[in-house]
Amino acid sequence: MKAFKTLIIFTIVVTALVYGCGEETTTSTKLQTEPEKIFEGTIVAVGDSLTEGLGVEEEFAYPAVLEEKLHDLGYPYQVVNAGISGETSSGTLARLKWVLTLKPDIVILVIGANDGFRGIDPDLIKTNIHKIVKELKDKNVIVVLGAMQIVQNLGKDYTTAFASIYPEIAKSENIILTPFFLKGVAADRKLNQADGIHPTADGYQVIVDNITPSVLEAIKVHRKK
Repeated sequence: MKAFKTLIIFTIVVTALVYGCGEETTTSTKLQTEPEKIFEGTIVAVGDSLTEGLGVEEEFAYPAVLEEKLHDLGYPYQVVNAGISGETSSGTLARLKWVLTLKPDIVILVIGANDGFRGIDPDLIKTNIHKIVKELKDKNVIVVLGAMQIVQNLGKDYTTAFASIYPEIAKSENIILTPFFLKGVAADRKLNQADGIHPTADGYQVIVDNITPSVLEAIKVHRKK
């Protein structure tokens, strides 16, 4: 009887060791076989709540959607979301050194909407964005500038001056311009949240479709470097 009990205990111990080792081996093998993500370059999306994705889950904001689309198209670039709700052109300029710590190869800059809502002098907005673009270029970063437009509640002169900021900077600095970031989305209730300002997940899909050609152009330039 004693020998029988000993045999049972021995069997349990051996079984535990076998299954325990097997689990550890499987986990170890899994860790070894999982490929590490290797990216060809880094794209940093800089902007305000439109970039951050206020009101939607992170995976539905445009930077995440763009990264997925680029991978599907065969471009292994990571897209970092560096959007901050409420951001202005002055705020972006102030935190540009932090943006550069992310080591971007390409920056998608979409800023100015909050400046416009606050009625900031278009000349100041233009000066800020110009400084941002120039500093990025000085660091050998390729810039894609997303143009913004605002409603005409501040008057036609202000609206016109604001809209001219982006093409003028793009031309003077010879950078890639995406005409109106919210094209096909702005004022469309089905593609915007209840506030009528921030896109829904479907809205961000439209935005990504619109900006992808500009991003691919930037990638082409990066690959030539």
